[in-house]
Order: sequence, then structure tokens, then C-alpha cells
Amino acid sequence: MKRFILSVAAVLMGVWSLSAQTAVTVDSEKIFKSIDSYNSAMKTLDELGEQYQTQVDAKFKEVETLYNNYMNSQRQYLSESARTARENDILAKEEEAVQFQESIFGQNGTLMKKRVEMIQPIQERVFAAIKAYAEANGIDLVIDKAANPTLLYESAAADRTQAVIDILKK
Repeated sequence: MKRFILSVAAVLMGVWSLSAQTAVTVDSEKIFKSIDSYNSAMKTLDELGEQYQTQVDAKFKEVETLYNNYMNSQRQYLSESARTARENDILAKEEEAVQFQESIFGQNGTLMKKRVEMIQPIQERVFAAIKAYAEANGIDLVIDKAANPTLLYESAAADRTQAVIDILKK
């Protein structure tokens, strides 16, 4: 019985402490899109991505051409050892193309490094503005409602997106 009373007390204390907190929401996607340098950086990254994709596509096209030429005309005239050598060459070219693609688009790839270089300072500025707003207004909890959070209810009065945008524009 003592355990039950302690459990109920703990739950009630948790509910009481949550009700004493002030929570607001912001839409970080809307905040970022309000910043010219962010939009410019995203445009640059998109253009780089397209350039890199063209290079990757060219490498895979080369592999496809080698394979098609081999299968359609060269294979039948080669000895078994020459066929194996040619197949290994094609596989090596394909692996080279995959590694090139990973070096560009992978988690530690060129495009990701450029993204971090260009976007991280803007993110830090936005997060600092959110923190400054929260501290200045006695807010305990800021919830980002962008990118599919599980937000079951939001009062319009809780949304402080515009206030953060205003801080960033100062």
C-alpha cells in the first residue's frame, strides 16, 4: 500500500511540475525560409547537387556502355580468361562509380561537408535566437513543430515563430 501511495504521489508531482512549465511552439522550417542567407545557401547546395549528380550519372553511363558493348558484341569473340578479365574490369569500373557517388553524396561526402559549412552557422544563429527568446520570456520548453513532430494540440497563442523571426531580423 505504501508503494502505491508513493507511486501516486510521484505521478501527481510530475503532472504538477509539467503544469508549472511554460511551453511554446515554433516552426523552424518557416524561420529558416525567412532568412535570405539560408535560401541562398540552399540554392547553391541544390545547384552543386545537380552538378555532382551529372558527374555521377556520367560514370554510371560509362559502366553501362562498357557492359552493353561487352554483352552485345565482344563477349562471344573472347576466350574464357579474356571474358573473366573484361568482366572484372567492368565490375571494377562499377565499384569505382559507386565509391565516387559515396564520396560526393555519402554522410561524409563532399556535398554533406559543404552543407555543414554553409548551413551550420545559420542553424546556430537560429537556435541562439530561440534560446534568447525563451530566456527573455521565461519559457521552459520550446517545441519545433516542423518536420512531422507528434504534436497533438497547439493553441495559436503558443506559436512564437514570428517572434523568433523578428529577433533574427534585428
